[in-house]
Amino acid sequence: MAKHSIQPFEQTEVLELTQEATAQTWKLIVWNDEVNTFDWVIQTLMEICGHSQEQAEQCALIIHYKGSYAVLEGSFEKLHQYCAQILDRGIQATVESVLA
Repeated sequence: MAKHSIQPFEQTEVLELTQEATAQTWKLIVWNDEVNTFDWVIQTLMEICGHSQEQAEQCALIIHYKGSYAVLEGSFEKLHQYCAQILDRGIQATVESVLA
């Protein structure tokens, strides 16, 4: 039976991929549905994302007419937390990477 060892280049590749993922910018996308009201989406964006009333209203309109909208950009960790809170309110949301 042959001995297997971890090659140094494998560890470097993993490290580089991790650093690349950490350096990426992410966006929080909220999706339109036929269930949630404008008021509920607006309230959610204000409470969770820290949007002003006007900003939240504009986002809600874009979400309604275009089907989805990136309401925030930032780090994966922060947006993942916001996404979970939005999902808990019954609103569909995802976190996606921003392509360079």
